[in-house]
Amino acid sequence: MAKPIQALRMPKMRPAHPGEILREDVLPALKISVVEAARTLGVSRQMLHGVMAGRAGVSADMALRLGKLVGNGAQWWLSLQQAFDLYEAEARLRGEIEAIPTLASPGMRAARLHF
Repeated sequence: MAKPIQALRMPKMRPAHPGEILREDVLPALKISVVEAARTLGVSRQMLHGVMAGRAGVSADMALRLGKLVGNGAQWWLSLQQAFDLYEAEARLRGEIEAIPTLASPGMRAARLHF
């Protein structure tokens, strides 16, 4: 028998915004300034500051640039952004999402069918 799927499973802690990781961990480890990083990435300082302040998300373009700079690939940066965005959306829409019925049968959910 399939186990019921819980509607929302928000992590207890809010995931870090990728810009916070860039600001607090990555740039200091690389020993480069924001100006140097922006120049190397080929983006404006304002754009990079927006990401680092959490006012802007990491786009696919920015993820490609950061992944190349750091050597960890674009997918890592996009995964961080996705986790952050999903957490924020779940917190914001929690009541609305809980009100939406799940129409798929338990068998379909157990088979993890995707439409």
